[in-house]
Amino acid sequence: MSLVPDHLRYRDSHEWVDASQAISPVGITDHAQAELTDVVFVDPPKLGPVKAGQQVCVIESVKAASDIYTPVSGEIVEVNAELSANPGLINTDPYGAGWIYKIKLSDAGEASSLKDAAAYKALIG
Repeated sequence: MSLVPDHLRYRDSHEWVDASQAISPVGITDHAQAELTDVVFVDPPKLGPVKAGQQVCVIESVKAASDIYTPVSGEIVEVNAELSANPGLINTDPYGAGWIYKIKLSDAGEASSLKDAAAYKALIG
């Protein structure tokens, strides 16, 4: 059973965002990391403006490479430098130390179009 924190919002493509913060961490869900299995490389996103749904980076696992899309519009202001040395943080702590980047939201209300925890749980079964 995948962990799905109630305070986050989710894309159908399995990214999460904490829209309660003006500068929010973004990552992939526990379900997504379990599907990917062992993450071996994260190609970090570039700093700067992005639009919701834009592909921003790639995560590679022993099984596949997966495009990562931004759940909300804004400006990517920080990438998780720890992931270059330890990409497995995405597997061990997807909602904590395994965040991929931080985004300064341009419209916090935009996150209301994303799935809440209950809807995301229904999506993944």
